[in-house]
Amino acid sequence: MKPAARMKGHLITFEGIDFSGKSLQANLLKENLQKKGRPVIFLREPGGTEISEKIRGLLLDTENQKMTAATELLLYSAARAQIVNECVIPHLKSGDEVICDRFYHSTTAYQGFGRQLDLQFIEQLNAFATNHVVPDLTFLIDLKPETALRRKKNEKGMLDRLEQESLAFHHRVRQGYLELAHQEGDRFVVVDGEQPVDSIQQLILDTAQSRLHLY
Repeated sequence: MKPAARMKGHLITFEGIDFSGKSLQANLLKENLQKKGRPVIFLREPGGTEISEKIRGLLLDTENQKMTAATELLLYSAARAQIVNECVIPHLKSGDEVICDRFYHSTTAYQGFGRQLDLQFIEQLNAFATNHVVPDLTFLIDLKPETALRRKKNEKGMLDRLEQESLAFHHRVRQGYLELAHQEGDRFVVVDGEQPVDSIQQLILDTAQSRLHLY
């Protein structure tokens, strides 16, 4: 994807299959950077704006089982287009560090590899929806779907529509993420999600500092 013009702030994204621990690690990074005096904005996908949150509700509602893969793809992209233009770009221009729990790599992994939709079209759609904004650094919290399944069983509450997908689906998503990591090179950091939470966070902090010089 063609990078957008350089901005003052950095975009750091977190990726991984459901229950990999990526959301926890994204929040911990936000808290650690705030303690070090950095201006930080935390966003989630889909969501983050009034419009995007409404789209999120449609996407994750377990009653929407008739939703087609194409509809799902376009809704995720619509939510992303809104958050990028309403939040991500303005904050990056202001010099804020933007941490996003999922970004366009999720669409490639879930709808491209998971749903097996056309990858070339998804790449074009991702570029359009993001206005060519590319993360400065992406952390993939890698976890076997079988481990994620065990974590799911220990969680209380209802699983959303995507979390209820088959183990085979999540295997395809994980493989897609690993292929993306290989393609992206140094900007995409694969982290073993089986490690202790504190060890993972220290690795993320050290990597963010060495790559982006945040403090």
